[in-house]
Amino acid sequence: MKLYFEAEKVLKSKNTNNGSLQSRIFNDKSLKNDPKHIFALVYSTLKYKPYINEIIKKSKIKNDNKKIKISNELLLLLIHDLNFSSKGRIQSGKHPIKDFIMSYKTRLHSELIKLKLRYKVKSIDQLPTHDLDDETPIRWFRINTIKITQEQFYKKHEKFINSFQPVISIEDLTEIGMIYKDDYIPNLFGVSPKDKITTSEPYKLGEIIIQDRASCFPGHILNADPNDQHVKVIDACAAPGNKTTHLGSYISTKEDAVIYAFERDKKRVEILKKMSELATGIKHKHLIQVTNADFTSIDPNDFPDVTGLVVDPSCSGSGIFGRALEEEDKQEVDEQRLKKLASFQVAIMKHALSFPNARKVVYSTCSIHEQENERVVIDLLIDDKVKEQGWKLADKKFVIPEWKRRGIPEEFATISRDEKFCRQLADGCVRSKPKEDGGIGFFAACFVRDDTINREKNETMNSS
Repeated sequence: MKLYFEAEKVLKSKNTNNGSLQSRIFNDKSLKNDPKHIFALVYSTLKYKPYINEIIKKSKIKNDNKKIKISNELLLLLIHDLNFSSKGRIQSGKHPIKDFIMSYKTRLHSELIKLKLRYKVKSIDQLPTHDLDDETPIRWFRINTIKITQEQFYKKHEKFINSFQPVISIEDLTEIGMIYKDDYIPNLFGVSPKDKITTSEPYKLGEIIIQDRASCFPGHILNADPNDQHVKVIDACAAPGNKTTHLGSYISTKEDAVIYAFERDKKRVEILKKMSELATGIKHKHLIQVTNADFTSIDPNDFPDVTGLVVDPSCSGSGIFGRALEEEDKQEVDEQRLKKLASFQVAIMKHALSFPNARKVVYSTCSIHEQENERVVIDLLIDDKVKEQGWKLADKKFVIPEWKRRGIPEEFATISRDEKFCRQLADGCVRSKPKEDGGIGFFAACFVRDDTINREKNETMNSS
């Protein structure tokens, strides 16, 4: 029970002046348990706290709490591990408190089942939750160049910009009031997560948008090559809309530019529409065309003008704050679930690669697992239809070449024993490590089409 008692101490602590939850735990030298385990437990408990409290209330476990002394914080932690953890058990030996909780096991599980039925979800991780604000190491925001140019922004919001002290690296973002201009993504800035960006005028006007740096990779990869510009593009899994509006920032000045944004969930479509309207304004109100539809049901031949696509499908989300440490703490990864996700990811990518005049497709996930990342890429590269269409991974020079963390070369050994070739394939991918790289865990791979094969195919079709 020592792990829970130390986690209870963290939850009870009212001193939040010493930084984020993570820094407070990892800097506490009095802790005997692994700080990583404590952080994962506390973070996940806080994330699911509203649901745990509901289960506590409906199970009436607190009615018997007089029999044994348990604080509200400890009760949250123990019921979290019994009902919401991947292991589904309380991690301790014999203890009177554990025995008391286990006497309510059937009732607690029954309330969990009712909860999932009410939210119409099959698993815990599908419950709607909010990331804890203090867990991002850096608050990233970008100038929304759909609405305002960089020069106009600096002039209009001079007071906002001058309220920050510039630093040259993210390591220097140690205090409130500092700002870092990103070296990789244009018009992107990093500040302390405690800086009140959401109360600022440019944020309220939609002239800056909060977006993690790694999630800006797909839009940048698609559009960074000056010799391969796109006017009509598709965002295959668009909600909530950050990546969609970022795509728009690259093409909004081009005549007849359009982003076809697909989202199959009706509720998420409404969020996507609101995000798009705020980001585009009246001037570019036709830039983003939102469609409530499953992308895989769309006929590629209906979009002959589309040359670029971004595909960011459903994934495990293991790179999101807190989840990465939870994943590391698991004794076993849910291979069956990852297999199902990867199968879907391959299917949706094959559909994207079938668009007749597509030249570039960027695949991305917020997952840390090879099963959803490099292995999906490999399945696509060895697929006969994909090869016939002329798709390959882009060279490193077109995929944020300055970014150091690339794909995992060893994964590509299933394709070739040539280490140099495996490295070349891995370089067509980028990875971001949670926290360490200043944000969420992320993966992106860039597929490009052999112009010769595509041209020959089109000539054959035209002649017939």
